[in-house]
Amino acid sequence: MKKLFVLFFMGFLFSYPNKNDFNELFIKVSQEGSPAVVSILSEKTEQYINPFFFDPFGNSDPFEPQERKSQGIGSGVIIDKKKGHILTNNHVIDDANEIKVILFDKRELEAEILGTDPLSDLAVLKVDADDLEQATMGDSDNLEIGEWVIAIGSPFGLHLNHTVTCGIVSAKGRSDVISRANFENFIQHDAAINPGNSGGALFDLNGDLIGINTAIATDGFSKSNAGVGFAIPINQAKRVIEDLINGGQVLRGYLGVMIQDLDENKAKVLGLEDKKGAFISMVVEDGPADKGGLKEKDVIISLNSKPIENSNQLRNDVSTLRPGETAVFSIVRNELLQSISVVLGQRPDENSIGDSYKQKTKYDLLGLIIEDNDNEGVKIIDISFDGEAYSNNIRKNDIINEVNRIEIKNSEDYYNEIEKYSKGDVIMLRIVRNGNNLYEAFEIK
Repeated sequence: MKKLFVLFFMGFLFSYPNKNDFNELFIKVSQEGSPAVVSILSEKTEQYINPFFFDPFGNSDPFEPQERKSQGIGSGVIIDKKKGHILTNNHVIDDANEIKVILFDKRELEAEILGTDPLSDLAVLKVDADDLEQATMGDSDNLEIGEWVIAIGSPFGLHLNHTVTCGIVSAKGRSDVISRANFENFIQHDAAINPGNSGGALFDLNGDLIGINTAIATDGFSKSNAGVGFAIPINQAKRVIEDLINGGQVLRGYLGVMIQDLDENKAKVLGLEDKKGAFISMVVEDGPADKGGLKEKDVIISLNSKPIENSNQLRNDVSTLRPGETAVFSIVRNELLQSISVVLGQRPDENSIGDSYKQKTKYDLLGLIIEDNDNEGVKIIDISFDGEAYSNNIRKNDIINEVNRIEIKNSEDYYNEIEKYSKGDVIMLRIVRNGNNLYEAFEIK
């Protein structure tokens, strides 16, 4: 028995990874990943007027635009060594007149843009060269919070190119980091990245490319790393890459709805057990959702059998589908589960989408659109400039917590009270603005 125990202990001891084994993983990923990472120099020509310029000989117009060149630096990842395709961030090469790529072996190459996609902040470049090394695409859906990751890029300039840093995955599915207009589903990690790392690689310990480093959160006083970095998941990038290489632009599915996250009060009013899902606050008339049968106040809880956690996930997931595809939604309507199939349209440009929402926006009797405010009234999220409320000092972001001396806790209270009034009636609102209470009374016209 004693011998058996000793044999078992020795087997466990020699099979358990030691410090050197762990180090070797990082060394291997660094050595194999670095040749696939490039530095990118982008040069822009800008026009400006120098108000202090004066020509004593009178040969120049002081208000004639002058030209100056500026240079930016970022990183990129070779994703196809045979075709010379390089993935980077759109903001690294945006508006560039010339783009130069510097390889791990110090070769400098001119690059052309195959396609850009500002909404995902991705771009694909092409270079003509032999003996390139490419990254191996991973599966970012398999990433776990707490998993080790390695970042490679060129922070602060060429003299620090191919810098290797490491950290762990801090969170997944981060949004509203750069802009609500963008499609964001970031991997948050704490590997040190800084200006110049944008477009660089994020690897897992298998050496697979699982993200493109894109943004940092700073302390508010500097542009340097404060321990919070964000990377675009490679699975989200794959769909964009395919479209950019094949057609130069990304074609996204379009549903034609305005959506919100559920809060506790909405869930309670709708008879839902939790706050998961996306709440439809508006359906664009004659859009794909309207034609498919989706309605206001529907709650989408899954898309093609994949659970939907919130409105941002729904927006991202719909965008990964192609125009003309049929999307099957599981929804809750009037506390009943239903299945609705919608043939997706092609997502218009941002201006067209904004116009479609504005044209179909339905203001209430006072010319307002409101939302719940944590059971402390309702918040005005939009206001008609032609409405009586605006003409009487009511403004966007005001909180309404009383209508004609009736306390308002949420949107249900508000709509129940507003329904009692019509044109010709006088109404008084108690509002909170910047922490101060105000009363405004006016006749509804």
